[in-house]
Amino acid sequence: MLDAKRITSHAVFAAMSALVLMAPVRLPAAESASPYTVQQTWTIGGEGGWDYLTVDSTARLLYIARGPRVQIVNLQTGKLAGEIAGFQGTHGIALDASGKSGYISDGRGNRVAVFDRATRKVTATIATGKNPDGILYEPKTGRVLAFNGGSKDVTVIDTHTNKVVATIALPGRPEFPQADGKGTVFVNLEDTSQIARIDAATAKVTATWPIAPGEEPSGMAIDAAHDRLFSVCSNKKMIVVDATSGKVVATPTIGGGPDAAGFDAAGSVVFSSNGEGTLTILSQKSPNDYETLQTLATKPGARTMAVDRATGKVYLVSADFGPRPASTPENPRPRPAILPHSFVVLVVGR
Repeated sequence: MLDAKRITSHAVFAAMSALVLMAPVRLPAAESASPYTVQQTWTIGGEGGWDYLTVDSTARLLYIARGPRVQIVNLQTGKLAGEIAGFQGTHGIALDASGKSGYISDGRGNRVAVFDRATRKVTATIATGKNPDGILYEPKTGRVLAFNGGSKDVTVIDTHTNKVVATIALPGRPEFPQADGKGTVFVNLEDTSQIARIDAATAKVTATWPIAPGEEPSGMAIDAAHDRLFSVCSNKKMIVVDATSGKVVATPTIGGGPDAAGFDAAGSVVFSSNGEGTLTILSQKSPNDYETLQTLATKPGARTMAVDRATGKVYLVSADFGPRPASTPENPRPRPAILPHSFVVLVVGR
């Protein structure tokens, strides 16, 4: 560091000041931290597949959508704390800002279920479009948005009345949504390789942005402070988009078979969970500059995850699988059977 008291030349001081002002702003140096590891593996068991994960950082709980139920894991003990059952096919869980209510998208039931987070009892059900998948709570409007993959639209729910107040048509099949906390919602459109921007108050699509060279985006994360969206794509690309202009600003490489993205604001680190059995960890050098910090071996099938904003830990889930069945004309890409009671949560940290 320079000691200004020892600089006697005004010209030198001015030159050095100009260099400082011209230097790019750099975010915290994640690369100096210790590597990430799989710190714990919690055996949860139970049968069936899984989808989205949601962390309640305050209550220290992890919600996991698992077929006809939602499992709730205590993050302090790694044990199953309870289940909410009675669904046809769960996909996602959204939590309101009050800490009182939660919302579950029941895809095959074409509905959203409202539950009391204290009692874990369903208190209401709300009809939606076809196959609600991704779901989120938008804090500025107090609305829940359920993204319907089958009907390619969004069901907008007023959480004060638990009534549908709007349906928003989309130009493609929605996948993972994110909210910026200021009234704007973004969602990947998987079949058109785009991002749609939605005004939650007016319930209107305000922009649609192509994300080439990304293809078939699934998971999305957001850095709301720097207006950056992170979409993970099937062609092993993470597409970083300026959330104010829709411009693609970076395209770092990730692993194969991604389904979720995550962002740790405190560490300036971006994650992609990949079905091949890796977690791609990227260092955010600046809002437009990303470098691979680490490729961590996890477990095959661990393609969905959630990041705990309170601790920076990453939670992934997977199981053991049997042999893959032979392809048929009706099912050209069959999935291997999940072995009973092999379901686990992986806890990643540093």
